[in-house]
Amino acid sequence: MDTSTVVRGQHVQSNRVALAVVTAIFFMWGFITCLNDILIPHLKAAFSLTWVQAMLIQFTFFGAYFLMSLPAGRLVAAVGYKRGIVAGLAIAGVGALLFWPAAHLHVYGLFLGALFVLATGVTVLQVAANPYVALLGPEQTSSSRLTLAQSMNSLGTTLAPLFGGLLILSAQPRSAEELAALPQAEALAYRVAEAQSVQLPYFGLAVTLFVLAVAIWMFRLPAIAGVEDQPTRPGGLKDALRHPHLRYGVLAIFFYVGAEVSIGSVLVNFLSMPGIGEGMTEQQATFYVSLYWGGALVGRLLGTWLLVQVDPRRLLGWFAIIVMGMLAVTMLGTGGLAKWSVVSIGLFNSIMFPTIFALAIAGLGPLTGQGSSLLVMAIVGGAVIPLAMGWLADHYGLQGSFLLPLLCYGYILHYAWRGARRA
Repeated sequence: MDTSTVVRGQHVQSNRVALAVVTAIFFMWGFITCLNDILIPHLKAAFSLTWVQAMLIQFTFFGAYFLMSLPAGRLVAAVGYKRGIVAGLAIAGVGALLFWPAAHLHVYGLFLGALFVLATGVTVLQVAANPYVALLGPEQTSSSRLTLAQSMNSLGTTLAPLFGGLLILSAQPRSAEELAALPQAEALAYRVAEAQSVQLPYFGLAVTLFVLAVAIWMFRLPAIAGVEDQPTRPGGLKDALRHPHLRYGVLAIFFYVGAEVSIGSVLVNFLSMPGIGEGMTEQQATFYVSLYWGGALVGRLLGTWLLVQVDPRRLLGWFAIIVMGMLAVTMLGTGGLAKWSVVSIGLFNSIMFPTIFALAIAGLGPLTGQGSSLLVMAIVGGAVIPLAMGWLADHYGLQGSFLLPLLCYGYILHYAWRGARRA
């Protein structure tokens, strides 16, 4: 057998093993992100927060993406993808550990500080792991690899609510009226106990993150030739932004994440509206939210195969058109038609983030790290677009507010068929 064939086979096998190892990281950050949906109602009850105060959890989390993406990119550029992944896991582990003193001292601001550290670690993971998977093989199959890895992210978002509901929301939280009726000392004791119930789950999460960091450190991840072996150039961000497909890709990530988070944030309320869920309670609506995320998981598994068979830009464009059609039905329809149209969006959302990301960093070479930082920074759309959708809902009704995500997917369609073209 030809020696070059053997070496090539060993290289492919090494890449496959590395891909399998790194997908565990995608699971972890999906798991961590979705736990915020459990923290919001839990800490709202524990600290008697208003909704604005409770939503600081999401602002803190997505704010870390915006503030820490560029420092994370510089870190990954300096130490490489493997050490960057290890650093991200370690930082996230420290953030999870900080939930213990925050709960012990019963200070909401400390919870937000711990969440910011945790989200900083996840930001480093996003900056390091997304481009690493995209570059871990031929460029023409990068979207497929990243979609496969992102399917593990969807598995994490599917399991996290079950985990959080079992260990954090195991008891029905008392309403503000019930707490007001309790003696002050008893009400305070209840709030302290509620806050401290997050200690063991987040301690376990911290241990898992540290163990995974050690495992990645010991594992020999292959370096990316032509990227990691190139010196970092000053002004790399400006150089990266000279590539139009990256510039337009940053906006595509901003609008996609903003639309996805906006839809998910109002789904329970929308499905329990009169004329949509036909008497469905909010608790019953959570089942359909699970179907929504389950659709994203199924879509990513199917998309892994589809993206090898179909041009990623073309598939992204068709999926954007389908989602726009479903949002139009959601806005104008009633009953089961509107209900199933909005739930089905998860299936077609599935490939969008990984495909946009892979298309945007294609051909950047040694500027890949800087491009990845800009794309991860654009995830701040998850904090901005929902606020705008909330304003629309207040003034024009919840159903009419779906116009905003529809326009966001319109831009994604533009990116797929025009903006993603490389000069």
